[in-house]
Amino acid sequence: MEKWSLMTITVLLALTVRWTVSLGSYSGAGKPPMYGDYEAQRHWQEVTYNLPIRQWYFNTSDNNLLYWGLDYPPLTAYHSFVCAYIAKLINPDWIALHTSRGYESQPHKLFMRTTVFVADLLVYIPAVILYCFSLKETSTKKKVSSALCILLYPGLILIDHGHFQYPLSLGFALWGVLYLSYDWDLLGSVAFCLALNYKQMELYHSLPFFCYLLGKCFKKGLKGKGLVLLTKIAGTVVVSFAVCWLPFCTDMEQIMQVLRRLFPIDRGLFEDKVANIWCSLSVLIKIKNIVSPQTQLKLSFAITFLSLLPTCIKLTVQPSLRGFKFALVSCALSFFLFSFQVHEKSILLVSVPVCLIINEIPFMATWFLLVSTFSMLPLLLKDGLLLAYTVTMLAFLSVCVASFSIFEKTSAEDLQLKPFSLSLKGYVSWVKSFPKIVRSLFLLSVTLMGILSLMSAAVHPPQRLPDLFPVSVSVISCLHFLLFLVYFNVVILWDSKNTRSQKKIS
Repeated sequence: MEKWSLMTITVLLALTVRWTVSLGSYSGAGKPPMYGDYEAQRHWQEVTYNLPIRQWYFNTSDNNLLYWGLDYPPLTAYHSFVCAYIAKLINPDWIALHTSRGYESQPHKLFMRTTVFVADLLVYIPAVILYCFSLKETSTKKKVSSALCILLYPGLILIDHGHFQYPLSLGFALWGVLYLSYDWDLLGSVAFCLALNYKQMELYHSLPFFCYLLGKCFKKGLKGKGLVLLTKIAGTVVVSFAVCWLPFCTDMEQIMQVLRRLFPIDRGLFEDKVANIWCSLSVLIKIKNIVSPQTQLKLSFAITFLSLLPTCIKLTVQPSLRGFKFALVSCALSFFLFSFQVHEKSILLVSVPVCLIINEIPFMATWFLLVSTFSMLPLLLKDGLLLAYTVTMLAFLSVCVASFSIFEKTSAEDLQLKPFSLSLKGYVSWVKSFPKIVRSLFLLSVTLMGILSLMSAAVHPPQRLPDLFPVSVSVISCLHFLLFLVYFNVVILWDSKNTRSQKKIS
């Protein structure tokens, strides 16, 4: 009973923070002609309600794709239609074809914010709570602490309830992880298919799901139970995709047009100041100017594939739930750092899996989640979310310190680096001083992020370097992420726990 009471208080606190943030500004408020992501979501409601399905992804006189044309999979479109149906009942002007473009009013803002709030309450938050309850060998206090820290992660709150987007794809992916933790592989497959059919960026998580399930089938034997399981999973995935895409399967041109909208290669290697390797390298080498778009695509694919290959091989050969969760982090981070056409918000695809392991490595998880939010600072400042950013970052850090005593969890064993450190024993003299070094680096990192945040908000950059602060944020965040990628890969590849736990699967 006490456990449920504490969880209820945790959820109420999380909802209060979300609603408070939602009272502020949103993406593109009062900034015609394109406005921002808030208008994009409203416009998709306008399009899906007023036009037949066959026109949703095509450029027509009623659907100008240059003005926030639909570029997400069918499930996003269906969700927009449902929201539009409700909006029509309240005020038809909100989704009137053509005339509603750029519509802004307090009642409409309340409606749009409420749709995000409801999505959070129905999909994302229940997945978090049930996931934390499912944690084995964990005290009630730790479960509640994990839920509180996950639900107060500032990056997701600021983007969903400040900037404006829906948490459904990440919520469905969380349900997938939850189902797999109970060995409900078919339900897990369905949940991840829903995530992937809501946002194509869930491809960041696709290889860990695939390798984990394939590894389970191998362990059960592909001539017996493993083959049956593989057949069931394959059938589940095919049926799930078929149901989601059924209205677009009338002809091949419909399917190809949707795919062209989902994967717009002509947009280039990156946009804006994203904290990945390509944007950071462009400070020194203008890759876009010296390499053709097709070569950029091939280069990014090759490096991404090579960077995540060791993790995927390890997970397939030694499938374990723990290895699966760490692989979600590592693979998503590889995609973010090296893949094609990455957005600042895509770091959330790494952050949510990191939230899932915050009870195992609280120090490193807290550090990463702070950096991930900081990496989106230029976008958040553009949306007028400086106060919300500052308060939520400080609150999150305080809760993590109080809940997990993170500064006491910096030994090699606490950071899951004991197997790796043993392999270095006798070669590296500073292994014993490792905790002190890590704490010092953390404090230096937080101080640097604080100074850059303050300067970005209060200091005007030199005229000849107008992007000085956004670029600095991106480069510094990218350096952090590269180090985190090395760290997570070391934990995965040197982890002996996976070897032991994967025996349970077989």
